[in-house]
Amino acid sequence: MPPRRRVDPAAGAQALAAWVAADGADLPRQTTATAVRYTLEELAARAPGRSVEVRVPPFGAVQCIEGPRHTRGTPTNVVETDAGTWLALATGGLTWHEAEGSGAVRRSGIRADLSAHLPLL
Repeated sequence: MPPRRRVDPAAGAQALAAWVAADGADLPRQTTATAVRYTLEELAARAPGRSVEVRVPPFGAVQCIEGPRHTRGTPTNVVETDAGTWLALATGGLTWHEAEGSGAVRRSGIRADLSAHLPLL
């Protein structure tokens, strides 16, 4: 079953377009939050599962990718990054390998490589 959407896709697409147009410059916090949550939901819809947790604090987290799932505590496969890096990855402004190489993405676990799933748009 696909994950339930909390962000209206039209509002999410609009927030993401605003982020792209502003080139990541000063946007209202709510616009950034909506864009991040929308793209996290897109990732979960395109790569369903519960074996990897993707975190973009303080805006959201999602579980995705098929495989063994975790039920309690910290999952073994975790990806964490900031909002700007996540949105750049989601839109193709930054590659997974560039982000990982610069230290902008932190990951743990053998399934925590999202390069096959990014960019989303």
